[in-house]
Amino acid sequence: MKNIIISLSIIFTLVSCSKNDDQKERNPYLTDPVVNLNLNLNLPEYNGLRFPGNYVITSQGIKGIVVYCVSETQYFAYDLTDPNHVPSNCSRMEVDGPIATCPCPDDDNKYNIVNFGRHTTEPDTQYPMQSYRAVRNGNTINVSN
Repeated sequence: MKNIIISLSIIFTLVSCSKNDDQKERNPYLTDPVVNLNLNLNLPEYNGLRFPGNYVITSQGIKGIVVYCVSETQYFAYDLTDPNHVPSNCSRMEVDGPIATCPCPDDDNKYNIVNFGRHTTEPDTQYPMQSYRAVRNGNTINVSN
C-alpha cells in the first residue's frame, strides 16, 4: 500500500508539472538585461517617488527604466523601449504622466503605466511594456528582475 501511494504521488507530481503552465508568450523583440537598482528616497533625485503620480527615469535596462509611484506602497517599473518593435534609435519612449509614447515615425504606440504597461488602444493584440519588480523597503526602492 505504501509503494502504491508513493508511486501515485510521483506520477501526480510529474503530470502536474508542465513547462507551459506559468510561461507567458515571450516577446521576440526584447532581451532581459540584468537589472538590480536601489533608489534611496532620501536623495533629492529620487525624493519625488514618495508621492503618488511622480516618476523617475533611470539609465538601466534596454532604453532606460521608468519607476512610477502609484501609492506609498505600490510602484511600477518598466523598460522604456517600445515592446512592439525591435529597439532602434527612435524606440525610446517618452513619458508624460502615466502614459509612455513611442516617438518613432508612423508609430502611434502608447502604453498606460498604471494599467500594467498595456497598450492603450490594442491591449489584447500588442505586447505590454517590459516590467521589472519594484519593491519599497523603508526608504529604498529596489528594482530588479
